[in-house]
Amino acid sequence: MRLAVLASGSGTLLDAMANGGLPIELVMVDRHCPVEDVAARHAIPCVVVERTDFGDGFDRDAFTDRVVATLAEHGIDLVAMAGWGTILGRAAFEALPGRIVNTHPALLPAFPGWHAVRDALAYGVKVTGCTVHVATETVDDGPILAQEAVPVLPDDDEATLHERIKAIERRLYTDTIRSLLDEGSILLKDAP
Repeated sequence: MRLAVLASGSGTLLDAMANGGLPIELVMVDRHCPVEDVAARHAIPCVVVERTDFGDGFDRDAFTDRVVATLAEHGIDLVAMAGWGTILGRAAFEALPGRIVNTHPALLPAFPGWHAVRDALAYGVKVTGCTVHVATETVDDGPILAQEAVPVLPDDDEATLHERIKAIERRLYTDTIRSLLDEGSILLKDAP
């Protein structure tokens, strides 16, 4: 299976995946960002499928078509989103059914969405964590592949808690993707 990583941020998750020995064939970014430098440092090809419109007129389907075409050009079989900032349209999930995975800084189905850590703290939970799941058209709603709990400490704020979750996430995501690759994506066969 040929693995691509879609990322939009600092690249710490990509760095952990590459350091963990995952055979990443391609990195894709939707904007110029530090991920490009991380990919270069690991000698992984990186392509920019740039999103230039962040307004109400954004054509998600056209953008998704460009992403899917680029993945197909590179013969990608499995996609790992690692801080990817753009929600993809239906075409991505039709092109790679059950083969797009994501990670989320909460124990799904609790606290889906962009502010999971803040929401968990506001709710007052004593335990949160991270989830690796199959991505679907509905954000943070796909089948769960792996989870790990992280305790909420009395003096935690959003930054300290999120950093502890990220430390677990880097290992859990890398290990889960390695399992998917080793097993030929057996875990994904029943995914939508």
